[in-house]
Amino acid sequence: MSLLKTSIRFFDDIPVRSVWDEETAAWRLCAMDVVSALVDTANPRVYWATVKRRHSELFANCKQLKLTASDGKKYNTDTIDDEMFNSLMAILKSPKKDVFQKWIASIGNSLDEKSKQKAYELFESGLIDNIEVGTVKGLQQIHAFLFGGLYDFAGQIRSKNISKGGFAFANAQYLSENLKRIEKMPENDLAEILSKYVEMNIAHPFMEGNGRSTRIWLDLILKKRLSRCVDWSSVDKKAYLQAMESSPYDDTAIRALIRNALTARIHDREVFMKGIDYSYYYEA
Repeated sequence: MSLLKTSIRFFDDIPVRSVWDEETAAWRLCAMDVVSALVDTANPRVYWATVKRRHSELFANCKQLKLTASDGKKYNTDTIDDEMFNSLMAILKSPKKDVFQKWIASIGNSLDEKSKQKAYELFESGLIDNIEVGTVKGLQQIHAFLFGGLYDFAGQIRSKNISKGGFAFANAQYLSENLKRIEKMPENDLAEILSKYVEMNIAHPFMEGNGRSTRIWLDLILKKRLSRCVDWSSVDKKAYLQAMESSPYDDTAIRALIRNALTARIHDREVFMKGIDYSYYYEA
């Protein structure tokens, strides 16, 4: 029996789930999530059920597949293929409809989406088990896998200075020495591991793709040292970004966020895949 393949993408911060249909070899969208993203309603489930009933001739073959709900449990959920999606777009009245359709059409073509698929593959292929843990080389291996063929600098330590939001990351002139120092930092407990993570974020060794690579790097350290990983789906985007922004001066917030999101499900495929979904969402 094959494992269920699911993915989450975010439209205006609203999660839109999709699931791979092995029978047709195609992705299907969660119908209720499409409604939630486009219609201002307190109960998208009821709204979708009404649409489905009123237009039964269009959605008679709406397939139910298992998707994980907000309570963490899996339920049989109505999913729609491309034809039914187009039918639903013709029915729904929403000022965001055109933007949403363009967004759906662009999925799979963007650099970020291609990199995200590579991140899935890193787990599916088992290559993640061959990554050096806690080293600069290991972080380069992750970055090279995620962005190989997408950036010409994939896996390469930057030689230029970069900044973000007025904060200057480690000076490129001293980056090599700085990375050696970070690599030697201890990993004996959560406090030490998070200190190392924060320092690596301040170093920002790559021109682009640092956050997505370093979160996987952090999880590998946690897995090896503490038999834990982060359930990133439980970490609020805004809270995480604010915590990381303040971490060079005060890492209290990021420590609390990570500590509260730790899970022992270190071999759980869904935890990793959802973690990738949310990790890429942070960068959007």
